[in-house]
Amino acid sequence: MPEQLATRPEAALDAILGDPDRSARRVAQLDDDEEFPARLCALLDDFGLPAHYVPARWGGAPDDHEHLLRLWRTVARRDLSTMTAHGKTYLGAAPVWIAGDPEQAAATAATVLSGNPVAWALSEPDHGADLLSGSLTATADPGGYRLDGAKWPVNNATRGTHLTLLARTGVTGSARGHSLFLVDKAALTPGTWRALPKAPTHGIRGIDISGIAFDGALLPKAALLGPEGTGIETVLRTLQLTRTMCAVLSLGAGEHALRLTARFTAQRVIQGHPLIDRPHPRSVLGRCAALLAATEAAALVGARSIHGLTAELSVTSTVVKSLAPTLVDSVLGELAELLGVRSYLTGVYEHGAFQKVRRDHQVVSVFDGSTPVNRSALAQQFPRLARAFTTGSHDADGLAEAVSVGTRPRPVDHTALTLSSRHGCSVVQSLPALAESIAARGAPTGLVGQVPR
Repeated sequence: MPEQLATRPEAALDAILGDPDRSARRVAQLDDDEEFPARLCALLDDFGLPAHYVPARWGGAPDDHEHLLRLWRTVARRDLSTMTAHGKTYLGAAPVWIAGDPEQAAATAATVLSGNPVAWALSEPDHGADLLSGSLTATADPGGYRLDGAKWPVNNATRGTHLTLLARTGVTGSARGHSLFLVDKAALTPGTWRALPKAPTHGIRGIDISGIAFDGALLPKAALLGPEGTGIETVLRTLQLTRTMCAVLSLGAGEHALRLTARFTAQRVIQGHPLIDRPHPRSVLGRCAALLAATEAAALVGARSIHGLTAELSVTSTVVKSLAPTLVDSVLGELAELLGVRSYLTGVYEHGAFQKVRRDHQVVSVFDGSTPVNRSALAQQFPRLARAFTTGSHDADGLAEAVSVGTRPRPVDHTALTLSSRHGCSVVQSLPALAESIAARGAPTGLVGQVPR
């Protein structure tokens, strides 16, 4: 039996960040000024959050994505902008744990543990998420590679001291035509690169959404992550981690919005009675709480599947990334109706916190592949998933670990990440046996009625 966690990691961070209601005014002011949340990010650094972005074997905290989920959730339920800004380093460093050699991993670990932001430069102005059409090139040079082209928009492109960069090293449109590089901006020759201006955004206004352009910037051969031509493969494997953890952003945003709305309905008195005493507002709050519980279940099982069902993450990650933002967008829409005009105003209720969280959350469905992109990736695996489902088999040990919330999981085996799950999806394939078990155990009638036959 895995070691039971003695304490909840979010408690200490909660105490450091303080009362979220007291910080609401400052968060709103940062948003109005489109100012980077530097103080809050510094608090997260002081707490030691970057250590949870580094595997234990490279000097980080014990591998535990449920632990990380709980920490991120604590931040996201206060301010999604801060969480998006700080969490980007997890995304930027993750390709190194997957494809980097020991020297690259050790150097990146030192960078992250020192509190330096690491960006992940994938998107390009003319190609967006069409990674196979990327035009930024890394041309072989006697000393390494020459970079030419631009990446934009990229979170922390300007503030980041390092970035993992996808560049074309072969034929355009080829799956083997791109490679990943680890770029230390301080090591580049001055004048061979420049920061591109911050892009104004509807939500997460203060975040460093900017870009970087290269003109003959030289990289050493040691900057190449993995064999040349494996960049796209490494990106797709990395996305399985990052897409899964994006669910935490949705969960935190939904909980923030529910707290704001529940308080309003308790305080708002119409015709002598608080709104919360009326059937319709109570039903809306209850339904939204249930949807957030479903989001939480998906996020927790997804985060623990990184450890217990790593080889199935190509399926799990797309399901979680498609589901969480969609459910929370629905929650935010329903809660906005209860708040009425206060869901739009900036200076009337809680410093406009609701309209901010709604704006901020709109971008989550776009992060690391939009909802349609993730659904398409899942649909491509349907034939194999259908065949696996008919076998009735599943990874019982891995599934048990994935659902054993609160227990210490095994360390992540990054080599187990695959582009397509060979054995299907254990969560789905276990459902028929679970349904039979529920019906046979004399479960409540209402629950039995929901079990598919």
